[in-house]
Amino acid sequence: MNAMIRPVPSADARVSDASLLQDEARYCSFGDTVHYSELPKIFAHCDGSWLYDAAGTPFLDLQMWYSACNFGYANPRLNAALKKQIDTLPQLASQYLHPTRIELAKRIALDAERKWGLLGRVHFNVGGSQSIEDSLKLVRNISGGKGLMFAFEGGYHGRTLGASAITSSYRYRRRYGHFDRAQFIEFPYHFRGPKGMSKEEYGEHCVAKFARLFETEYNGVWDPKAQACEYAAFYVEPIQGTGGYVIPPMNFFTGLKKVLDQYGILLVVDEIQMGFFRTGKLWAIEHFGVQPDVLVFGKALTNGLNPLAGIWAREELINPQVFPPGSTHSTFSSNPLGTAVGLETMKMLAETDYETMVMKKGAHFLEGLRDLQKRHPEIGDVDGLGLALRAEICEADGYTPNKALLDRMVDLGLAGALEHRGKKIGLVLDVGGYCKNVITFAPSLHISEEEIDLGIALLDQLLSKAKRV
Repeated sequence: MNAMIRPVPSADARVSDASLLQDEARYCSFGDTVHYSELPKIFAHCDGSWLYDAAGTPFLDLQMWYSACNFGYANPRLNAALKKQIDTLPQLASQYLHPTRIELAKRIALDAERKWGLLGRVHFNVGGSQSIEDSLKLVRNISGGKGLMFAFEGGYHGRTLGASAITSSYRYRRRYGHFDRAQFIEFPYHFRGPKGMSKEEYGEHCVAKFARLFETEYNGVWDPKAQACEYAAFYVEPIQGTGGYVIPPMNFFTGLKKVLDQYGILLVVDEIQMGFFRTGKLWAIEHFGVQPDVLVFGKALTNGLNPLAGIWAREELINPQVFPPGSTHSTFSSNPLGTAVGLETMKMLAETDYETMVMKKGAHFLEGLRDLQKRHPEIGDVDGLGLALRAEICEADGYTPNKALLDRMVDLGLAGALEHRGKKIGLVLDVGGYCKNVITFAPSLHISEEEIDLGIALLDQLLSKAKRV
């Protein structure tokens, strides 16, 4: 067994997986989860880049809870911060203050001020969808009650009512009635875009298509006499998450922001999946040279230990005169357990050159994926920025989406029946993309190059097995 894999002894007293799955089928709502495999996997232990089942079988995790665990499972430093807070101030009503709430908000606001020269404030909530909801309230408030937004095809912002309104998939809204819905704009998904254009040309093409909406009043969104737009804000993911880790051209957002500024439309940046150095920057939008008006964050802020998310917004949008006390509220919005871990996360990020580390590891991972692509024509596209990487699984033509093949890969990986040095091993993958045929890789930022190489070898083995099934 490889030294980097720490086997866990079997727990004979543990309730059997079969019994637990029977109870889940009977007593648990299926509405709050999605099982990616035909037989859902039950895990018993985690450490670093690894998950373990009750039998002690190790599973290399290359998705890390949709980027909620950027810093590895059971990160000792962040776990210690949580334990310390439990022993000092574990609970406090959100109308009262505690030090880590203030200190965490200050760190995030000062970082934005240094990078963008903008004064701003931070508003906390429990999860990403809730913070999207808070941002929608903020935008409606400052725009005089406008409820219409722009968002991207392939975009994902959550499944609460407001968040699903700006998420492009209709299946998240279909059963719940009609309410304000975004106008969805084409995202420059170059691999599946028009042929004959470079990536940069395609980015310019998408900006021009959006700008055309403002040419006359009859294009439907702009009143040139009143100089008013019907839409209040544009919600963007700098890199699409659930959409398949689609990375836009580097010139795209600068062109888009010029249009937004011209017509008085706010730019709201959703960093819930890509924040906290997933792409090699604290915020993925930093790669593209534009300034957000509102930024939404969550997930990896607490490494998945205790739910905490939030928004940063420019001072003129969120100061107490325009967004007064009680504008939006949650019982657990700035809970001390979450803010203590979040503050420790920000301190850890300030002490280590995560940018260099993540970009180096990401380049190594991307090189491995490109080498794998040469051996498997079913890998139609690979791309990556930092440790946000993608591999699009296709038919042998390298283009036609092949969801069935990826589904088999996921099932085989979770079966724990791959082999490494004579031992059984598993692989945890995430599925994304417009056609659900994309492996979206979000490994721990602390993953070693040795683990990356193992992951590539397991993918090679997994893809070969899946093609034979």
